[in-house]
Amino acid sequence: MADEQGAWQTFGERLVYDNKWVKVGLTDVQAPNGQRWEYHVVHLARIAIALVLNDRDEALMLWRYRFATDQWGYELLGGMVDEGEESAVTAAREAAEESGWEPIGKGEHLVSFEPLPGQVTAPVDVYVFPNGAKHIGDPTDTEEVGRVEWVPLSRVNELAQRQELLGSGTLVALLYYLNSRTA
Repeated sequence: MADEQGAWQTFGERLVYDNKWVKVGLTDVQAPNGQRWEYHVVHLARIAIALVLNDRDEALMLWRYRFATDQWGYELLGGMVDEGEESAVTAAREAAEESGWEPIGKGEHLVSFEPLPGQVTAPVDVYVFPNGAKHIGDPTDTEEVGRVEWVPLSRVNELAQRQELLGSGTLVALLYYLNSRTA
């Protein structure tokens, strides 16, 4: 790929900020036009998302507030993949912690993507749980507070248009799933 027209060259990176959730680096790059400089790159941890479905064609979601964008909306359940943990396990664990609903069966890989590849590394893995979930109690993740709902998939386009589907993980997962169903 590095030989393709338009490829950038990298000569190393130095971290200027580093913690569990976010790292910021200055990467020594050379653009295709020959110019060379340090380019800011933000590295985020791998995220696993659970698309939990039931037999009524609904997805399990959390209606919540996000302060960074000052928005209310629906999100699929998920979170940061712990070191040594498989993404599918993370997706199921996070779904149960955030909603009190434990997905039934093993998650099937749906899609993986990078939402902002120009300046950010933020790998996202989406797993679909097509067999529903069993209610195991109240949510145990007290930071991820919201209203747990089974949202009809027929509302996805309307909610997207109203900007009530928060984050690329939710939007990509739902649209990809609906598109793959009709393909």
